[in-house]
Amino acid sequence: MKTSLFDYDLPPELIAQQPAEPRDSSRLLVLQRADGRIEHRVFGEIDAYLRAGDLLVANDSRVIPARLHGRKPTGGEVEIFLLRQRDDEGKEWECLVRGRGLHAGATVTVGDVLQALIRTVTATGTRMIEFNEPVRPYLDELGETPLPPYITAYTGDRERYQTIYSRPEGSVAAPTAGLHFTPELLIELRRQGVAFDAVTLHVGLDTFKPVESERVQDHPIHTEWAELSSATARRINDATLAHGRVVAVGTTTAHAGMGCDRRRVLIPTTRISGSASPRLGATSTFLSIQVIASARSTR
Repeated sequence: MKTSLFDYDLPPELIAQQPAEPRDSSRLLVLQRADGRIEHRVFGEIDAYLRAGDLLVANDSRVIPARLHGRKPTGGEVEIFLLRQRDDEGKEWECLVRGRGLHAGATVTVGDVLQALIRTVTATGTRMIEFNEPVRPYLDELGETPLPPYITAYTGDRERYQTIYSRPEGSVAAPTAGLHFTPELLIELRRQGVAFDAVTLHVGLDTFKPVESERVQDHPIHTEWAELSSATARRINDATLAHGRVVAVGTTTAHAGMGCDRRRVLIPTTRISGSASPRLGATSTFLSIQVIASARSTR
């Protein structure tokens, strides 16, 4: 499959810089698979497409303030982007860096306390960095929440870029499909008989890595940490056995589910089928979309 099939024009002026309020007032595009009709709805109306017995599964990972600003001994400015914690204590991290001369052995000062030592440069260009202190206690003070590169004028607070059900910290970008849920909407769905559960997948480097290969399948995939608990796997299997639909909220949820059991299949409605097995660890499943290209005459 050629990467060029996914090219499209998106004028910058059409990219919203502030989120819709309330969250569930965001627009919802619905594609009817039976006849190809497209409907324009509001996300708060998603209950019209769900029914009693369905199980919504979301990614509950929480975004960390992963962008740090520091200085080299020469005074030069450096940006450190935390990607993945590599030890139990929280001192060793794989990072992206921006600045000159950031080779193995270089040091960076972040704030008044943190000292960063670049241990190695990886084959992909990331840096393995050792800090003098565990980093997490300093992130709220020193870190910035990373936003997508096309969001340049956001003025809201950090919490708006978290899902309302986020819990374990570890992502460097939000699982954005879940940002539109409100407490009231989830309560209404529960009244309707739609259950809710969560998996965890800490969103990593590939969210920011452009696809540069000519063929989609040649794009290198990094691993991300995911967890599908035994309790959640049991609820997925119970819903399936009861002929309910298991609906993944976004691709990171589907990624976590498919990475946990390769027999599982993602179908176009983001329903997941197959038996689920618990898993804890790295996943590098490649989700791709089968595209049928058709020529249309336009005037």
